[in-house]
This record gives sequence, structure tokens and C-alpha cells, in this order.
Amino acid sequence: MTSEVFIDVQPQKIAIALTEDKRLVEYQEEQQSASFSVGNVYVAKVRKLMPGLNACFVNVGHERDAFLHYLDLGIQYNSFAKYLKQVMSDKKNFYSPNKATIQPPLGKDGSVQDILKQGQEILVQIVKEPISTKGPRLSCEISFPGRYLVLMPFEDSVSVSSKIKSSEERARLKQVIQSIKPKNCGIIVRTVAEGKRVAELDQEMKILFKRWEDTMQRVMKAKDMPTLVYEETSRTVGMLRDLFNPSYENIYVNREDVYQEVRDYVSIIAPDRIDVVKQYKGKLPIFDNFDITRQIKSEFGKTVSYKHGAYLIIEHTEALHVVDVNSGNRAKNKDGQEANALEVNLGAADELARQLRLRDMGGIIVVDFIDMKLAEDRQKLYEHMCENMKRDRARHNILPLSKFGLMQITRQRVRPVMDVQVEETCPTCHGEGTIKSSFLFDKVLEGKIKFLVRKLGINRFTLHVHPYVAAYLNQGIISIKRRWQMRYGLGVRVLPSQKLAFLQYEFYDQHGQEIDMKEEIEIR
Repeated sequence: MTSEVFIDVQPQKIAIALTEDKRLVEYQEEQQSASFSVGNVYVAKVRKLMPGLNACFVNVGHERDAFLHYLDLGIQYNSFAKYLKQVMSDKKNFYSPNKATIQPPLGKDGSVQDILKQGQEILVQIVKEPISTKGPRLSCEISFPGRYLVLMPFEDSVSVSSKIKSSEERARLKQVIQSIKPKNCGIIVRTVAEGKRVAELDQEMKILFKRWEDTMQRVMKAKDMPTLVYEETSRTVGMLRDLFNPSYENIYVNREDVYQEVRDYVSIIAPDRIDVVKQYKGKLPIFDNFDITRQIKSEFGKTVSYKHGAYLIIEHTEALHVVDVNSGNRAKNKDGQEANALEVNLGAADELARQLRLRDMGGIIVVDFIDMKLAEDRQKLYEHMCENMKRDRARHNILPLSKFGLMQITRQRVRPVMDVQVEETCPTCHGEGTIKSSFLFDKVLEGKIKFLVRKLGINRFTLHVHPYVAAYLNQGIISIKRRWQMRYGLGVRVLPSQKLAFLQYEFYDQHGQEIDMKEEIEIR
């Protein structure tokens, strides 16, 4: 299987696409302005206690207060609370985590109003991003994840991933980590640490502990509450860390500074694989060049087609996701209706497992498969679904088909479902239903170009248009584009972009920044 990663860095957002055998299987998109990512650590204030819920609301700077349950305080809350108080009481001399005293563990049967007070300052970490009308979800069990290890301050245990099956390797890793771990820290050994040398693990251990120290130094200097005291050094690296696998054959990045960041990161975690990181310098948008845009537009709609005319209908609600399996116009199986239903359902299981990863669907997923009479066929479908989901990194649980032919799946949800808009709104009429003749579209574009060159003095820019429009502008020996270059200079460039609607256009300067040339009401 050939796995490749494509990173598209734009001024407003970052997108990462993972393909397997050229087929899109995972897609992450994040706004550059987004400030509430899972893993961020804040010093925040308790806004309101809710004894009935045994929880409280905490102000972390979001429009809605974040939610913190008593059980999410963690058994080491007393140690964190005392250490936070010690650090904030002395703004000149840093109190190292190594010098902290471990306090008695917090009981699981307590009450939040006995532990916290309104206005109290606490150290919290986001474990679930804001979803719909809900604010972020918090935890006081702070952790710092790396490639091989996860550092847990004030814990004292060493845990090894259950996916490492070899008892000898598990014992080796435990012994190694016990010998090198810092004082007052617990460690979780991740699956990819299997077979790694002591030097590699020790290097990452020091990096993670330094992050913990740097976080508390920022706490010491914090003046206003809430204050962000730890976040990923790069959104791209943070998104890539969870996706990265040494088996990747290529990692393409379209911007030089981010390319260097990714290259530096890979040189630390997998120095022998640094050559897989490549900078994309093509003229076409990176996703267009590698056929990612077309797959995004075809895979994120309400209806998803798969083998031989069968299709899935995917609906999202506040509490769950509903998936309906339809055979469509698929030809009947020669072995009868039961064999036909099984074949359609097995194909649906393949596609559904991919869609769960692709859209990052979480919470409860209910799937209405085509009814099957034979118990062995229902069991075969269940086992096939479980096998497909083994490649899914998110925690999940799958139940066998119910009497009504429904399969219930729960999947870890830490961020909103990836909902990419594939429908195109008319950029010319803004939904009013009347536009100027598309035959005159080139005149509209020329007017924009004339304004850019003659009025604004911008002589070098790139015009992105729909591929059909680009083909029209480039046709002929003396094309429309060539005439524009003769009138306004050779700095005028035209490129096709698959993400744009038929009469949509975007201008970019020589630095890749978009020039806003759109009008609220285009010329009629």
C-alpha cells in the first residue's frame, strides 16, 4: 500500500490530506485563526460552580464557558493545585517541577464545591474542542504527547501501549523508561516506541519535560486570566504528529517555511525518513495537482456512491450520525437476494470505515444495512466491519447487528465532524437568480485586471478560475490571456483551480496573498 501526505497551507487555513493507493482516506482542515485546539493548556478562572452536575464552568476565553467535571480533576489534582500556587506566588524565582511535593490523591467520590471556589485560578487542558452550542471540555490531568511517549506530570507510573504484544519488549520498555524518567512524572509508552533505542526515547523525554517546565515558566509570568500557556509550536506539526507513520512514501508541502518545520520535525522523530518530505513548487494548487480536490468534492456530500451503483446516505444530527445503505440500480446477484444483500453490505462496510476516518465522525453512529435473513451473514458483516476499523486510530466500539438490521458504533469525538461544503453558491448573483451573460465573463475579468494594473499599480498577480474558463482563456495562438499580457504586462498569469465554481475567480499577489476583488453585487 502506498501512503502519501499532502499539506496545503493557505493564509486562512491549513489542510492535510492522507491518501492510500492514491485514494483519500483522511482529511483534516483547520483555520489559521482557530485558538482552541485539543492539548492547549490555560491558566483560567472558575466562573460558576454547578453542584447538581458535580461540575463547574471555567472561563478560557471562549464565547461559551468551558465545562470541567469533578472526575476530570484527576487523582493528582492536589499536587497540581499546590504546585500552581507555589509557582504563582514567586514571580522572580522559578520553582522547578522536580522540587514539588506529591500530595495525597483526590478521591473519586468527592464534590466539586468542596474542592473549587468561584474565581479560583486553575491549570486546565482542552480535551474536546467546542462543538455546536457546547463550549470546550477541560481536564486538570495535564499531559504532553510526543511521538513515542506521553509525559504525565505528578504521576509515578509507567504504562505501555496494549498494542505492543511482546512481553519481552514490554518489559524492556518499562525498565528503560523507569531508568530515565524525570522525578514526579509518569510516562505512557506509545505503540510506535516498539524497538526504539534508549537514546531516541531519552531525547524525546527531555523535550517533553522541557515543555512542562516552559509551560510553568509562562504561568509564573502570566498577568491576565485566562492565559494560554502551552500550545503546539506549529499547527501543521501538531496535525501531522497524530497522522505520521514511517511507512509514508512522500510528504508534500506547498510552502517553504512550513516545509522546513515539517522537515525539522521528521528529522527528530524519524531521521532516516527525512527524504520523504518534499516541497511542492508546481504552478497548480497542490490539491488540484494530486487529484485531492476532486475527491474532496465527491466524498463529502450527503450521498456517497461506491461499488456498482450502490450508495450511502449520511445525515448528521446534534447527538448522532445516521447512515442508510442503498443498493441503488445495482444489478442483482445471480445467487439470489440474500447474496446480493451481503455483497452490498460488505461494500458499504468498506466505504463506511473510510468515511468515518475521512470525516472524523464521532459520537454515536447508527447504520441501517440492508436486511439479511441468515445469522452467519450478519456475523460475517460484523467481523468485516471490525476488521476494516482496525486501521482507525480513534477509539471505537462496534455492536453486532440488532434485530432490526441496525449496527451501532461509538467513535471517539474530540473535535467537530469534518463537514466540507461541496455545493457551490453562484458567486455572481449571490443567490438572487439573475446574472449577466456568462459570455461576457472575460470582459468582467479584464475590468478587474485593468483596475489592478492601472489604478492599484499591482503588475504581478495570478488569476485563479474554473478549469473550463481557464481553457477558454488559453485557447488559440493569440489567446485572451495573451492579449491581456500584451495590454497589461507579462505579470498577468491565469491558472485553473478545481475548487472554484464556474463563474468564480480569485486574484493572488506574487506572495500568495489573496487580493479581494469581489463586489457585493457584481455588474449586471
